[in-house]
Amino acid sequence: MEICKRIENSLLNEFSPQTLEVIDESHHHAGHSGAREGETTHVRVIMQAKSLAGLRRVQQHMAVNAALKWYFDEGGHALALEIN
Repeated sequence: MEICKRIENSLLNEFSPQTLEVIDESHHHAGHSGAREGETTHVRVIMQAKSLAGLRRVQQHMAVNAALKWYFDEGGHALALEIN
């Protein structure tokens, strides 16, 4: 399964978000640190999840990073988060 779909499934299962968009931005980072041609290394997540409401931004990011630990363990380099 492609990385973005796996990220989407992980976030759906963990947070039951009302809205979720997972965008592969790796092509924007060609030649930069951590970028590997043909691989998904830079991802942007735009998500609205009631389960994260009331948490400080750093707590929200920590929760998402924990849910996506496998992504970093498998070579993911960057994760941009926009959580509403």
